Amino acid sequence: MNKYFWLLFNLLVITVAGYVVVQYFILDGTQAGLVQMKLIFLSKLSHFWYVMLFLHAATSVVALVIGPFTLSSRFREKNISRHRVLGRLYMLCILFGGITGLYLSFYATGGFVGKIGFGLLAVFWLISAFQAFTNAKNHRVPQHRNWMIRNYSLTFAAVTLRLWLPLFALLFGLENFERSYAVISWLAWVPNLLVAEMIIQQKRTNEHFKTNGAGKISA
Repeated sequence: MNKYFWLLFNLLVITVAGYVVVQYFILDGTQAGLVQMKLIFLSKLSHFWYVMLFLHAATSVVALVIGPFTLSSRFREKNISRHRVLGRLYMLCILFGGITGLYLSFYATGGFVGKIGFGLLAVFWLISAFQAFTNAKNHRVPQHRNWMIRNYSLTFAAVTLRLWLPLFALLFGLENFERSYAVISWLAWVPNLLVAEMIIQQKRTNEHFKTNGAGKISA
């Protein structure tokens, strides 16, 4: 079960990362679907907005791809120096991705609800990265791991956003895109964060069981 789950997980990451690269950096990113939909509700987008969009897309896609390597305990144990290098790169990407994401949230489609949804995503993305970084600096490995799980669940919003979009378009039509996008601005990351907390709790339970089990055996 875990094998198939991780296969699907990695397939989604690679697919969405490839889609973003092709859409924004190989084709004309200004003609991307989300940009064109936004122009329906905003008459004009500034040059600075496009710069922030492309910076956000670039840093977010790098974080999306290298995140699983930083979370892998097997990779960390065998490649500790590479783990640290990738971890620093990941944090740098989150810094730029979070700041640009916060700026872009002020222009988000979906009205006030959409702006708040994406704005909080950016804020929590930055806060969880800061917590992961400070715990790593202080050698608090379990806490660092837990905050990285939370942070990557927010990074994974790049994937879940693109899973919800076609579903809502199919169910409610493009004529209701603004309302749908307001809901998606929360669905893209809140369930991810809840799943992350479930994973963290499960890891704590397993570690507690192993510790108690070892104590009973030695006794």
